This record gives sequence, structure tokens and C-alpha cells, in this order.
Amino acid sequence: MKHESKFSENQQQSEQQLGVHETRQQGGHEFANADELLRFDSSHTAVPHEIEQRLKQSAAGLPPAPRRSWWRNLLGG
Repeated sequence: MKHESKFSENQQQSEQQLGVHETRQQGGHEFANADELLRFDSSHTAVPHEIEQRLKQSAAGLPPAPRRSWWRNLLGG
């Protein structure tokens, strides 16, 4: 017995094209370095509430970071 497709050839082709298009939109990111990848990931990842609270508590006891002078920022030193 011959297997008959429920879709016409045009419908199958259009579905295949949609699948390729969706795949390109979902995972088409390229990053120049690992820092960009981490920034992208952190902007799209939600931190659980418990961990956020623990981080705030542990960071509350730290002294503020010393300010760098403008010329060190400019020269990268």
C-alpha cells in the first residue's frame, strides 16, 4: 500500500521554509568575545528572588569601590 501525504507539496515546502526561517531567528547570534556572550546571557536570564536577596545582603557589607581618576580611565591604567 502506498503511503499518501496529507499535505500537498506546496504546503510541505512552505512549512519547511518557515522552519528554516524560525531557526535562523532563534539561534543566529554571534559574539565577538566571551564578555559579549555573558552580557547577552545575563540580560536574558532572570535571577531567582532568594539569590538576589542573598547577593544584596553580602554586597551591603562591602566598601564602595574607589573612584578612578579621569586620566587613568582615558589611558587604561
